[in-house]
Amino acid sequence: MKVEIWSDIVCPFCYIGKRNLEKALAETNMVASTEILWRSFELDPEAITNTEVSIYQHLAKRKGWTLEYSKQMHGHVAAMAKDAGLDYNFDNAFPVNSLRAHRLLHLALKRGVQDEFKELLFKAHFTLGKNVDDFAILTELANQAGLSNGEIKEILNSDRFADDVRKDVARAREAGVRGVPYFVFNEHYAVAGAQPPEVLIRIIEEIKSKTGKKDVNPASQTPDLCEPDGNC
Repeated sequence: MKVEIWSDIVCPFCYIGKRNLEKALAETNMVASTEILWRSFELDPEAITNTEVSIYQHLAKRKGWTLEYSKQMHGHVAAMAKDAGLDYNFDNAFPVNSLRAHRLLHLALKRGVQDEFKELLFKAHFTLGKNVDDFAILTELANQAGLSNGEIKEILNSDRFADDVRKDVARAREAGVRGVPYFVFNEHYAVAGAQPPEVLIRIIEEIKSKTGKKDVNPASQTPDLCEPDGNC
């Protein structure tokens, strides 16, 4: 089975969706026979990395919320992450531009370590409070995933793979994707949002039995996703 996932490193529901998919694949014994491809999606291509502004302040300003309400909303997401087995630390998070990370993810795909690198990026941003737009930190994380210093330096000092990022985003728009995460199974079974493992399990079982319907997106589930306008 092939699973393509459109996501952004700065999307909190994308990390939750990743963990839920992993649980579903394990439950259906599909880990070894599933190819996962991470597709780029930029929630805010114009975002400016600013380590001096908290993620609470950033979203409050963008949405017209009070700082207290922003903290409340992030606390709700952190609780969802905990249910998925993740530890979100929004107190140390700040806004970042994700383009460099996306470009490196395309290199990681060519080297067969994309999923590992994606995990490291998510953890760095949401748990460790690291700057995933910083050259040194991106190099450190890419090294951990198995990428070589020479290739990493080449990517970070150029615009290589920028076209690949744009192509992924264009494909998402053509498909009518309004937010991420967005999963496409075997190129035509689609589901939006950080669906719980049981929903993904049902979809996988339907695909395995060849009874799945095109564009599966259970109406009974309200998907948790992030949209380009800042709605998360």
